[in-house]
Amino acid sequence: MSSQPGRDKVLPTTTRTSVSENIKKVAITMRGAQAQLIELDQNRPLAAIIQDIANGWNLGDPETYSLQFSETNGQKYITERNRGEIGNGNVLKLTESPAKNAQNLYNQCKLNSGPEERIKGLQELSKLSSDSTFATEFINIKGLDLLIDIVNSGVYKGEPLAFTLKSFVALMENNISWDVLQPEFIKRVAECVNCSNQSQDSNCLQAALEILELVVMNSTDKLSVVEQVVTPSNVIPYLEKYDLDVRKNAIALINALFTKADPEKKKKIAESLQTRSMRNIIITHVIRSVGSQMGQEMAHQLYVLQTLLLNLHEEKMNTPVDSHDQVTRQHIEELRRIAFDVDGDPNINTVRKSQSPAQDYKKLGFVNVSHPAKDFTTTPPGLLTLHNMLYFARTHGENYVKVVLENSSRADEHDCPFVKASIALTKKICDIFHIGEPPMEEGSTFYPMFFHHDKPLEEFFSVCIQLLNKTWKEMRATSKDFEKVLGVVKEQIIRSLDIHPATFDAFRNRLHQLNYNEIKKLWDHDRQIKEEFSSQAKPIIELRDKVTPEIIELIQQQRLQILEKGSRFNKYNNRGRMKDKYWYWKLAPNHKTFHYGDCTETDTPVLEQLHNKLPIVDIRSLQTGKDCPWAQKSKRGGNNSANCAFSIVPDTADSFNFVATSETEFDYWTDGINVLLGTKMVSSQMKQDLETLLSMEIKLRLLDTEGVTIPSQPPPIPKDPQNYDFNYSL
Repeated sequence: MSSQPGRDKVLPTTTRTSVSENIKKVAITMRGAQAQLIELDQNRPLAAIIQDIANGWNLGDPETYSLQFSETNGQKYITERNRGEIGNGNVLKLTESPAKNAQNLYNQCKLNSGPEERIKGLQELSKLSSDSTFATEFINIKGLDLLIDIVNSGVYKGEPLAFTLKSFVALMENNISWDVLQPEFIKRVAECVNCSNQSQDSNCLQAALEILELVVMNSTDKLSVVEQVVTPSNVIPYLEKYDLDVRKNAIALINALFTKADPEKKKKIAESLQTRSMRNIIITHVIRSVGSQMGQEMAHQLYVLQTLLLNLHEEKMNTPVDSHDQVTRQHIEELRRIAFDVDGDPNINTVRKSQSPAQDYKKLGFVNVSHPAKDFTTTPPGLLTLHNMLYFARTHGENYVKVVLENSSRADEHDCPFVKASIALTKKICDIFHIGEPPMEEGSTFYPMFFHHDKPLEEFFSVCIQLLNKTWKEMRATSKDFEKVLGVVKEQIIRSLDIHPATFDAFRNRLHQLNYNEIKKLWDHDRQIKEEFSSQAKPIIELRDKVTPEIIELIQQQRLQILEKGSRFNKYNNRGRMKDKYWYWKLAPNHKTFHYGDCTETDTPVLEQLHNKLPIVDIRSLQTGKDCPWAQKSKRGGNNSANCAFSIVPDTADSFNFVATSETEFDYWTDGINVLLGTKMVSSQMKQDLETLLSMEIKLRLLDTEGVTIPSQPPPIPKDPQNYDFNYSL
């Protein structure tokens, strides 16, 4: 897209200015020739410019040539679509056209070519395959079939094979169906992963892992082929012996196999992942060793793995307990026996006396004491509650007995029924971790403590049920306060998770700090912020109305500053999020143009490095959430991703599609774009900021009135005096 539309609105002066901006002073190079310094007119057709350059070197057939960006710009071919990236001082190359170059490389890479020539061709192909213009030409001449034949031949290992696989991955990104692959090719790629050679080329291994992951995720009938030749146990060793990119692709493949496996295979994969040795590998060689260099993609893969492991509880969560099931009855009886029988737990020295089963069930907090299993028929959390309670009783017997006996010894109105509390708490935990929902495309929040334990959810419940009992005592709660206590406990859990505790001990310590009194202080502070805003006194309302436009303008300026600073977004295609593909967007300081371009997950490009431009005057509309058609069509990612999706729709081109990494980022960007388009900011973050800033501003303006009661109505205006015959003498 040209960057020129709307320029006269930026600089109203003249044709001369706009013409000079259309001219780019660049250097043109060609192998074996002296460089040409030219003034490239962006308003002229690209073919005419190439013809002039070819004539300058006395070259025939100018239609067989094209311009390429230099190495620093990724050697992309210059087309009418991306020519806006050309800037003053760029060094461009005159080279063979994509069609001719594709044919030459095809011939060079054939198996009947010389070995050295073929390797050079594969190396060059690996550089050019990411260029969509070249990729289209190479695919059109059956280039993919050639690469498949090279892999199937088994001729190459190591670096040459890495070039081949890397090229294959890049070409497949052009919306080619993964169903075209045959089992032979998949098995050949899998040999790279199953190879026991410790000196395996890391680039080859990385590409092979990525291909297998993409086959699993995107093909409709090739999962069984991959499962036959690769298992998570084959991939696990690569988490400790290779570089970050290999480890990242290894976890991605494990996640893919985990995601697509049937329920029985999922359980087996989970068992292998939750062994002590595997957890130590993840903690030591992935979480700790990577540290601050982890990056968004690795964090996303760990988040996906955590989500998949937690989602194994979905079946229990949605399964009501069968009150006639003999095993269920035995489990409930075991809960009673551990709590009230001395023989129930030989490690407990306290003497306890069991009464009748009905009385014991009542002390445990069952509602239906004659048929206690019926307390677990509501889903969610269904059977998961009984599972968590049983784990707590078996693994933390002393604490379990303490919780039960403390509650059963209180007066009825102060009793915190253990079963009722467990059901409500399990439901809250399922909500907090979105158990049963697919991983979000942009999700990257994981908790290292969950990789420290083979039963993370059950252990989490055990910690939190003790917290609930502690908070109940601190609040001196009665049965009427049950929901209030649950709300405090949820707040304690969420605020403790905010520090991303590395271990369960760190989580316990944080919960201990956030006792009920501390939560009260935090809530009181929040309430004070809203206090003035919610005041209904007429003078306050009038003051607020007067100040509101100023505050809204301040928020608008802040949003535009965020857009000026820029953000990195994942790139998406019809299959969903593109792994390791990012672009960076920034607003120009004059607020007239968006600048954007590709980047890595660690880059923070300056404005001059973002060569693509989108004038604000060319934007027709902003679409958000599920209104974005591309978000609905995406094959992967659930509603959670769609909630943070937005699209910029220009007048003359395809829409630009984004998914924010958080609701806050989504609110900031959609607010900022709405400001640029002259429409109202409507985000929840805007309402929250407006409320906070208004409250602060009103408090500042009312400092001089401290201690003075502000009347709800202004005082009456006094009557006019009988005459105005008065003066004041000094």
